Amino acid sequence: MKVIAIIPARGGSKGIPRKNMINFLGKPLIQWSIDAALTSKIITDVVVSSEDDEILKYSNTTKDVICLKRPNELALDDSRTEPVLMHAIQSLKEKKYDYLILLQPTSPLRTSKDIDDAFQKLITAEANSLISVCGIDHHPYKSFKIDKNGFLQGIINNDFPFSPRQTLPEIYRANGAIYIIEVKDFMNNGSLFTDKTIHYKMSKKRSLDIDILEDLK
Repeated sequence: MKVIAIIPARGGSKGIPRKNMINFLGKPLIQWSIDAALTSKIITDVVVSSEDDEILKYSNTTKDVICLKRPNELALDDSRTEPVLMHAIQSLKEKKYDYLILLQPTSPLRTSKDIDDAFQKLITAEANSLISVCGIDHHPYKSFKIDKNGFLQGIINNDFPFSPRQTLPEIYRANGAIYIIEVKDFMNNGSLFTDKTIHYKMSKKRSLDIDILEDLK
């Protein structure tokens, strides 16, 4: 199987200026994802997609990394990730990949073992895609909303906010570290989520997603 790992790294960032190139424990933030991808046992090609010349120049110094210049309209503050992935796959369409792995550079504590274990879990399951997740501190079923009269209501029902946590369904959030999907499904549907998506659980510590300076610290 041919597996493409795409690391989308635009130059702009509001939370942390030049975030993807900022120093994180001795090397640029993006390098952590590049290293994890290159040491994976299942990834065929590692691609960095950016509109930023500095990021592309830096990534090009790392052996075996394919650098793709993406259009500026795919690097705006409100640009979605899916068109960026489409652009990368279409730019390399002659390689005919079987699986796509999205590795966001803001998840530096995700390891090559995480990638390989997640991939192995996907291909042995009757599923089309996988998303890495972690647990959450506050169960959303215990939350309230305000109705039109200004009164509290349980977000699901009025019993759950007072139920023991152990009696509620286990809940996860996507941690942004790993997304895997069959290329044909992604290109047909334009989404990383399918009706047969499984999860790969990671610890909260390794699910660090760097968005603001507090996360970096």
